[in-house]
Amino acid sequence: MHFRRYKKIIISLSVTFFVLLVVLFFAARNMGQTVYTPEFGVSFDPEYALSMGLDWQKVYIRMLEDLQPEYIRIAAKWNTIQPENRDGFDYKSIDWMMNRAYEHNAKVVLAMGQKSPRWPECYVPSWVSEDGIVYEYDLLRYVQTTVERYYTHPALFMWQVENEPFIVFDFGECARFEKDVVEKEVSRVRMYDVVHPILITDSGELGFWRKASRVGDVFGTTLYRVVRKPGGKIFTYDWLAPGWYNLKAKLLGIQPKDMIVSELQAEPWFFQETPLLASVPRMEETMTPERMIQHVDFAQHLHVAQVYLWGVEWWYYMMEERGDGRYWGAVKEFLADT
Repeated sequence: MHFRRYKKIIISLSVTFFVLLVVLFFAARNMGQTVYTPEFGVSFDPEYALSMGLDWQKVYIRMLEDLQPEYIRIAAKWNTIQPENRDGFDYKSIDWMMNRAYEHNAKVVLAMGQKSPRWPECYVPSWVSEDGIVYEYDLLRYVQTTVERYYTHPALFMWQVENEPFIVFDFGECARFEKDVVEKEVSRVRMYDVVHPILITDSGELGFWRKASRVGDVFGTTLYRVVRKPGGKIFTYDWLAPGWYNLKAKLLGIQPKDMIVSELQAEPWFFQETPLLASVPRMEETMTPERMIQHVDFAQHLHVAQVYLWGVEWWYYMMEERGDGRYWGAVKEFLADT
């Protein structure tokens, strides 16, 4: 008797769950039909340009002059700002990028923290103490010093504190990352700058978004459509419609004006090989000019305020070192039309 009752409950719950999935599916599909007009920008990383044998300053200037992005996201990585010890701060490269951005009327999202955009994700200096209290002191001092240096800079548009700090799976080479300090970092930024908003990011496909969307002022989701797994197998998210992102944001109460796509995939997914070693057919397994345009079109069906393209260093490398200017040209044409 109890078994039959239990079986009926299981069947009822299963049917309810299935109906809910169907309702969410059609709701998401309907929420992805509208075409929006978000502002577009690009992310830039000097170390990534250097890894491809490029003059990063030349790439940066060419980006500003040729692509003319209105928004740029860069990072003041902890281990490059304080490479040797707690008393040695080096902001020369950040100063240079901020000043050049201002000269070209570009606005900057400045990221900082234990984690920053680009592999290996974590950028904690090797000299930092293993002692938790000392670690926190040094981290917050670096955050405060960075804010005090740039909060009045005319190019500053928004702060990004950490990069995907609340992600629920291991990603990156992170020997040390203290998740519990993130909210203290945010508080330290707000203590010295009450004007510029704070961006917190999360994985678009594998993140829960809830905490990340509540800690800062603006929520940023990554958007990757094709990835290469550790074993080399390619997996695509082409089955995931734009409405799923819109529905997820709506269910969490995230307003479109407070949400951006912090990373829109516009370069291949590199796992073990690098752009220098990968063949063109290998790279085109996860990125082609056609797919890049598809990703841009997809992002325009998300109800967000901004979208930051990911891959400017690689577009330049392909144009200058591989003789393939299709990616650079496509982005230049698109940004000119937006």
